Amino acid sequence: MDDHSASPKQATKEDVIVGLRIQTLRKSRGLSQTALGIAIGVSFQQIQKYEIGANRVGAGRLSDIARVLGAPVSVFFEEGDAAAAQEKTEVFDLLRVPGAVDLLNAFITIEDDRLRREVLALVRSAARMEQDQGA
Repeated sequence: MDDHSASPKQATKEDVIVGLRIQTLRKSRGLSQTALGIAIGVSFQQIQKYEIGANRVGAGRLSDIARVLGAPVSVFFEEGDAAAAQEKTEVFDLLRVPGAVDLLNAFITIEDDRLRREVLALVRSAARMEQDQGA
């Protein structure tokens, strides 16, 4: 049985990808599962099930989620040429690293360009120190 013949209620690999992207975008917008659920008319438990890929997200519901998160529906899917799809996947993988979204949200609030460069240099230095300790 391939993914295309799965029953409508059975989640697939694509459902897991969509769920992870919903979760990443929700967190990047600073929304709780409860807040997103209220905005689209479902419980936070349903949002949890969508995010882990346990439940499929219907087209209408996905459209509602995209609207609330301020993103095009296409952001939830692998599409375009292979390079573009791979790049999108890599970006979402980076954003799922614990603290990545918080770091980016804090970073973009820094208005001074010099201070931004200094923060970036500090983070890069910390990464090099960790790599050197592991080597």
